[in-house]
This record gives sequence, C-alpha cells and structure tokens, in this order.
Amino acid sequence: MHNFKELKVWQISRKLVKEVYEITSNFPASEKFGLISQIRRCTVSIPTNIAEGSGRNTDKDFAHFLNISLGSAYELETLLILSLDVDLISQDQLDKLLIKISEIQKMTFGLIKTLRQESYV
Repeated sequence: MHNFKELKVWQISRKLVKEVYEITSNFPASEKFGLISQIRRCTVSIPTNIAEGSGRNTDKDFAHFLNISLGSAYELETLLILSLDVDLISQDQLDKLLIKISEIQKMTFGLIKTLRQESYV
C-alpha cells in the first residue's frame, strides 16, 4: 500500500482542483450542468483515483487507478481547450492550467511505469 498524501502528483492535482473550481465559478450559470459539471468531475477524479488506487493491495491495481486518473487529466485538458473555444476562459488561463496538467500527466505516467517495472521483478 502507498500513502497517497505523500505522492507529489496527488498534492499537485489537489491544488489543481481548487484552481479549476475558482475558474469555473466565473462561468455563466447556463453552464452549471454542462461544462462546469464535466470539468469539475474529471478534475476531482484525478486525485481521488490516485488515492483510491493507493489503497489497493497490488501495484497492478494501483496502476489501473492511475490510468483512470491519467485519462481524467486528458479529459480535463480537452474540456479546458473547448472552454477556450467558446470564450469561457482566456488563453492565459488555459496556458497556466495546461502546464500543471502536463506535469500531472508526466508524473502519473512515470509512476505507472515504475509500478509496472517493479511488479515484473
């Protein structure tokens, strides 16, 4: 078992949730059940799947949940790009978030790779 609170990727993704909530709070009310809901759900999915996977019995199970988290990070990236396309966020806001998302994606992929290598030894 891994302590998710000690994982840097979990810590960074937790901060990302707060930033995304702040940004989406400025979206129009008409998006409450549209982009706001989707963006917030997939953002929350990133750290929660890291945490859930860390409590599993095997590295293989943990890697599975990390893959779900990684998928959510890519979903978030797409939703934020779409938000730019429909003028809900600025290019500057998007660029700042994409830097953090890219870091999370790289760290998650690296952790998955490490877990897979360890499980084959």
